[in-house]
Formats: sequence, structure tokens, C-alpha cells
Amino acid sequence: MSQQQSVLYDAPGPRARRVTLIVSVLSAVAAVTAGYFLVYRPLAEREQFTMEKWGPLIDPGNEVFGQVWTLLGEGVTATLTAAGLAIVLSLLFGTALAVLRIQLKALLRRRFTGLATSFALAMRALSWLLNLVTRFCVEVFRGLPVVITIFFVARGLPDLGLEIVLPFGHEMLPYLVLGLTIYNGVVIAEILRSGMEGLPSGQRESAAAIGLTSFQTTRMILLPQAFRIMLPALISQLIVVLKDTSLGFIIGYQETLLVGRTIIQNLRNPIQVYLVIGVLFIAVNYALSKLAESVQRRLAQGRRTSTTPQPPAAPASTVAGQQTPAGTGGSATTGGTATSGSS
Repeated sequence: MSQQQSVLYDAPGPRARRVTLIVSVLSAVAAVTAGYFLVYRPLAEREQFTMEKWGPLIDPGNEVFGQVWTLLGEGVTATLTAAGLAIVLSLLFGTALAVLRIQLKALLRRRFTGLATSFALAMRALSWLLNLVTRFCVEVFRGLPVVITIFFVARGLPDLGLEIVLPFGHEMLPYLVLGLTIYNGVVIAEILRSGMEGLPSGQRESAAAIGLTSFQTTRMILLPQAFRIMLPALISQLIVVLKDTSLGFIIGYQETLLVGRTIIQNLRNPIQVYLVIGVLFIAVNYALSKLAESVQRRLAQGRRTSTTPQPPAAPASTVAGQQTPAGTGGSATTGGTATSGSS
């Protein structure tokens, strides 16, 4: 290990370590000094560290402490509800769209031999048209900002007479979830599609050789591998879904950010409230990241276990050029002389 490290880089000598230590200490002192003069003192001069500002958030004895945290709890619940629904629907929609695009590309390569010429041409034209439509939709919704998608869904569908009502949650919950699902679903679809198309082509050829159809190959061979390979990108996108629920305030959805704005209007402490909301988002995102890392680690361990070669069987004893099963109590022939396995 030490030899490998010496090849990769030279170990710093005593002088380099002293210089590194001095620079690190000076940088830390400079950062603390800048934080004190540029952050702490201006906030302290504006009385941002008084209990009048922080009491409603950290002092249980404050008269509005319970009301503030009740509102924040309702906002967090609404945020997690929208995020959970959007994550599940985005995964389902993205997976279906990725499989559809892969199948349409497979149809474009197909010649439809054995069919009538007019029918074959119609099938190829239909495949080309569907591929163009799906690609156009993916590029449009992936290029639009998610806030515009949410706004148009919430305002456009009711104007068209398409109202969505859920038996639970806020009335704007389905529109927020639908907007998040459309945007994140097409992104997840592209992640999975790129994962499947990046696999070696020999896997498709082998699947075709054993008689699997294109859809069976995608469902049983390509898609599971794409999920495993692209899991880090999927995790990042699911965290984006959770953070994007904060955009629900533009359509009046009572999520954490909108609840925080209501609290700020009454208590006049925006820095404190937004700081607490930021900490809540960081905690939830950190927990989701650790959960996803645990799943990824378990999948990697399971794959290593399944691909670990089994130890070879005990070799048969070879005596005088002949093999006899090891551990038997029969006789063995040595140099033409039979010796009994028992005395």
C-alpha cells in the first residue's frame, strides 16, 4: 500500500507539512474573522439574535411556540405528502416512458418481413411518428422550468374543465404532484434510457439468440441493470423532487415554505424562520440520501455475493495414474499391490 501511494504522489516533507499547517490556520482565522465582521456583527446590530426573534422557535415557554411548530408540522407533512406521491409517480411514469422509447427505437430498426408491403410501410411510419412525438414531449418538458410546468398544470387544466380532486390533502395537491411528475418523470426516463442504451449490445444479441422478444429483453435484462447502474443519478433526481415541492407556494399549496411566509408575516423574523426551514429540508434530504446509499450498498453486496465463484470441490486422490474418490474406505491400487482400507 505504501509503495502504491509513493507511486501516485510524493509524501510531503517536514517543510511542506509546516507550510500546510500554517496556511490552514491562517485560512481558518481569516474565515472566522470574516464571519464575525461580515455576518455576526451586522446581524447583532440589527438585534437578530434576541429572544424576541428566536423565542417563538426555540423557547417552549414562549406563548406562540406551540402554534408556530404546529404550523411548521402541518407544512412539513404537506411537503412530504406531495414529495412521496411525486416520487412514486415519477418513477412509474419515467420507467414506462423509458421502456416505450426503447421499444420504439427497436421498432424503427425492424423490417417487418413477412408482412404485406403496405402494412409494413404503415407500421414503420407509425413507429417513426410515435418516436418523434415522444422525443418532442421529452425535450419540451425537460427544457421547461419546473415552476412553469406546475403553473400551467394548476391554471390550465381547470380552465379546460379538467379538475382533479383527491380525498385527502389540499385542493392544490394533485396539480403540484402532476406538475412535478411530468417534469421529473421525463428526466428519470432519460436517465434510465441512457443506462439501458449504454449496456453492451451483446446482451441484446444473446437474449435474441435464446428467443426473447424485444420487450422481454428490456424488462428482464436491460431495465434491472439500468436501475442499478443509474441509481446515484436517480437518487439525486428524487432529492430534487423533494426540494421542488417548495415551488407549490406559487399555486397556493400549503407546504413548508408558504407556512413559513405566514409565520413571518405575523412575527417579523424571516431570517430565523427561513433558517429553521432550511435545516428541516437539509435533515430530510440527508436522511433520504443515507437511505438511498444503504439501498445501493445492499444491492452492491448482493451482486458481489451472487457473482462470487464457488470453491472447487475436493480433488479426487490420484494414485499411480488412476483416480479414486477421496475419503472412501475401499481398496486402492499402488504399484500393482492391493492394500485393504481396513486392518
